[in-house]
Amino acid sequence: MGQFPVTPTREKVLAKYPDYSVTMTPTEASISIFFGDIEIATSTQALVIKESMHKAVYYLPRQDVNLSLFTKTQHSTYCPFKGHASYWTLNSETADADHTGENIVWSYEAPYPEVAGLKDYLSFYIDRTRLATG
Repeated sequence: MGQFPVTPTREKVLAKYPDYSVTMTPTEASISIFFGDIEIATSTQALVIKESMHKAVYYLPRQDVNLSLFTKTQHSTYCPFKGHASYWTLNSETADADHTGENIVWSYEAPYPEVAGLKDYLSFYIDRTRLATG
């Protein structure tokens, strides 16, 4: 049996990808996330999330993200392996005409038990932010 139990919401996707996996590994590196020249997050306690068929993604603890720069939106998505994701958009005074900050940050507020370690962590679209490691 794989990492994820078969439930009604996962049945079809697990039939197609029965060995799907999500791993969470703490990183010892210092991770900073920038929007343009603005540092929006920095952490020494980030997680590296690796999923079947996806590139690795960093998730940073909520307390290491400058949430005063963001407004939570009504946008949400669903992942059969992690749960429902909530999103945040950069405040208008932070974003500019050349860069969109719409729904660039997401979090699994109530992740599935198999990935409970994602609770209170946020991630960022890498095509609209800049990652720096140290």
